[in-house]
Amino acid sequence: MWQWHKTAAAEHEQTWQERVGKLPGAVISAGFQASRLSIDVYTENAEEALVLQACYGGTVEELTTTDWVAATAPENTPPLIIRDKLVISASADAEVLAELQAKYPKRIILTFPAERAFGTGNHATTSTCLRMLCDHVRNLPAGSWTLSDIGCGTGVLALAGLRLGAASAISFDFDPVAVEVAARNIERNGGADNLELFQADVFEWAPVPGQEADVVLANLFSTVLQKAFPRLLSAMKPGGILIISGILNTQAAETLAAAEDAGLRVMKSVTRGKWTTAQLTQA
Repeated sequence: MWQWHKTAAAEHEQTWQERVGKLPGAVISAGFQASRLSIDVYTENAEEALVLQACYGGTVEELTTTDWVAATAPENTPPLIIRDKLVISASADAEVLAELQAKYPKRIILTFPAERAFGTGNHATTSTCLRMLCDHVRNLPAGSWTLSDIGCGTGVLALAGLRLGAASAISFDFDPVAVEVAARNIERNGGADNLELFQADVFEWAPVPGQEADVVLANLFSTVLQKAFPRLLSAMKPGGILIISGILNTQAAETLAAAEDAGLRVMKSVTRGKWTTAQLTQA
């Protein structure tokens, strides 16, 4: 195993995501300084790492055997940095969170420890949803918009939305374990008095009058999305947006075509690794 490593200014995160973010072994995380990124790509052979070095500079080294259980423990997992707004930590340790708040005084610090097969938000589908959410609501006045998180998993999207200024949010999942995990994460982080969390099947749920949202997020499998688009459309306020993910690149074309057939219009789509995330609105 070989590692290509480089640091870069945090303001260029999007550029580096586009350059190397699609590579299978890519890891882009916060550096030791708030203004820096740490960019690493792990490869099976030296040639691949040396090509990156030739293109972008940086360093290349051969890795010795690593204790991956220890390396991926919460205290060793770098925080997920989302734009200039969010820092999501895999640690629930109060001292770690206090250090992150001191390091990032202008950012919202959230804790989402990995548990029972549910991750921290680092997966490409979740992190890209968070970036799209941050970008969309950046200029919306706090309290002027609402959010629905359909297929909530850990609850990170809904809780982040509330911290970013949503007046209220609903969040549900078909899996009762996901709802249980999300409830614990909400309790850990607090600040979710206006969040309604419940178990439901997207194919049986429908918003009650007034429950439609300005921002709807659905991080679901492609096959589920394709059947659920009419439901997702009904969950949106006029002029609202829908952010979808969980779509394999190989299924993106058929999934976005199904969205258009249901009365949605694709505003933009982004690929990260093998996953596609898209932002849509009513046609």
